[in-house]
Amino acid sequence: MALVILALRPVVIAQMAPPERLTLMAGVLSRFFNMVWVSVALILASGFWMLTMTDMKLAPRGWHAMSGLGILMCLIFAHIWFVPFRRLKVAVSVSDWPAAGKALGQIHPMVLTNFALGWLAMLAVLVWR
Repeated sequence: MALVILALRPVVIAQMAPPERLTLMAGVLSRFFNMVWVSVALILASGFWMLTMTDMKLAPRGWHAMSGLGILMCLIFAHIWFVPFRRLKVAVSVSDWPAAGKALGQIHPMVLTNFALGWLAMLAVLVWR
């Protein structure tokens, strides 16, 4: 997420016209989101396994906070995938640049939210041992 938020997006906005920018971002996000689905599956499976290996009552509070934040992040990502990202792909495929721009604009704040939640989850584990 950091690469897209902090490096790719600002350069693409500054240097590319909307059709090229939106096509590029749709392609990059498509590849990135496919990797996110694999990561979500691995993170949920490993987190569930970790929590089942210990008594839930004895698990550190940070683990519970991380689990809750992680599930929230997964739900946000699923919403991104099934709603605005789907709209972005359709709009790009039919060259509807205003609709594509709107969809990409809806994705950005949700990605920022997930980025912040990820840091909060790591902080929770460090603080609540």
